[in-house]
Amino acid sequence: MNDRLTKWIGPALLALLALSGLYLVFMLYVSGQTVVAGVGLFVVALMVYVYTAPGAYSYRYLFPGVAGALIFVVFPMVYTIAIGFTNYSSKNLLEFDRATKYLLDETYQTEGQTFATTIHREGSEYRLKLDNEDVALSFVTGPLALKKAERVVAQATPTGSSEVALGDPLELRDIIPLRNMLKEVIVKLPDGVELTMSGLREFAPVKKLYSKNPDGSLTNVQTGQIVKPNFKTGFYETAQGDQLAPGFKVGIGLDNFRRVLGDESIQQPFLRIFAWNVTFSFMSVLLTAAVGMFLAVLLNWEAIAGRNMYRTFLFLPYAVPGFISILVFKGLFNNNFGEINLILDQLIGVKPPWFSDPTLAKVMILIVNTWLGYPYMMVLCQGLIKSIPADLYEASALAGAGPLTNFFKITMPLILKPLMPLLISSFAFNFNNFVLISLLTNGRPDFLDTKIPAGETDILVSYTYRIAFGDSGQQFGLAAAISTVIFIMVAILSIINLRLTKVNQQEAR
Repeated sequence: MNDRLTKWIGPALLALLALSGLYLVFMLYVSGQTVVAGVGLFVVALMVYVYTAPGAYSYRYLFPGVAGALIFVVFPMVYTIAIGFTNYSSKNLLEFDRATKYLLDETYQTEGQTFATTIHREGSEYRLKLDNEDVALSFVTGPLALKKAERVVAQATPTGSSEVALGDPLELRDIIPLRNMLKEVIVKLPDGVELTMSGLREFAPVKKLYSKNPDGSLTNVQTGQIVKPNFKTGFYETAQGDQLAPGFKVGIGLDNFRRVLGDESIQQPFLRIFAWNVTFSFMSVLLTAAVGMFLAVLLNWEAIAGRNMYRTFLFLPYAVPGFISILVFKGLFNNNFGEINLILDQLIGVKPPWFSDPTLAKVMILIVNTWLGYPYMMVLCQGLIKSIPADLYEASALAGAGPLTNFFKITMPLILKPLMPLLISSFAFNFNNFVLISLLTNGRPDFLDTKIPAGETDILVSYTYRIAFGDSGQQFGLAAAISTVIFIMVAILSIINLRLTKVNQQEAR
């Protein structure tokens, strides 16, 4: 390739990436994601600086990793923590301006003439024909798409002035699928009167329900009641304290964190779930490491014929996608039709209630997680065992040591130290092992003495998911506060583990 052409490939690629990034930033800003757009703009500017400034040459190879960490790790973490200080929930979903606009767009039906309405198809669109025989008035609208349930204002004109030939009116069965779109249509008559749908075949006059006052409060035109925004609760409220939906997002300081740490309805399941979460993570690491280490030592025994075949079969659980294995085990442990209970029933006459008994449900989770995790530990231990000098075992054999002595005095001490960082990583992974809990038990059986839905087999991350997206009202702010607490706990546990590991290593020296 021509050298001059090669020289321009890098700058051209950088310019293309920068322009693509700026376009993405612009689209994010237009869609109202100001903070995300700001982060994107910062990353694009940093990219241009790193790849053009001579002083930043050494950072060029690090930048992709740093940018990925900023976008996919740091920003979501900071954003989650920030949400924890707000009242963001299904009741307080909108920004203040959007909530105000929603209320100002509210209408109510007034006394006046109602119009019998027929709907006529025109190609892929529709026209509305409104008739009032009492006053001998008839109007027709322009073509309406009626594809989305969004607010549409249609200007109506007298039928006498329209030269459009309307087709046959739609039957009721054809109108019903359009009812959500028709509810959002406002028909504006030539005299300024606005009509909205009051029945499947009827439109009636409406007026705006609220008018805005100079001090920011709203007046209910129908009742004369004044509602004011309360920036502590995130709702428009009447003088009596009644709240109007929808609410809006406001900062509430440490209230969510106080609920997590002080509200008994949250604290009680939180502490029990935390205790099970630590137990589950610790036992998962212990069992997978023990089984994996045992099988690795066994497969290292040269007297066993066909070791490669055994190794392949024992590694198969790791080759199958985890979510498939979990669903298979869910069927195997089924109380009534699972093969495990059928075998136990034939052998000893019992059918354990794996999914309804809290203890058995936890045992089942540990069994499944051990099945999923031991192949990884087995492969790691096999590699570490291979690195142990054979002279040690020969010297041990000359001293008359047996297999158990070799394992506890040579193999385990030598592979445990390099394995420790991976065990800590495994503990952190299992601490947030949402997929296993969600697919196998979904946190159930539930606690019977808690106000907030929580289960015996829930771990903190699945408990947070149920609060944020489950059956307790989608409390995103509270879920973000719990996520922040979980993050701090995992960080503290990881630091303690690392410190203990260093102490053990120093003592071993």
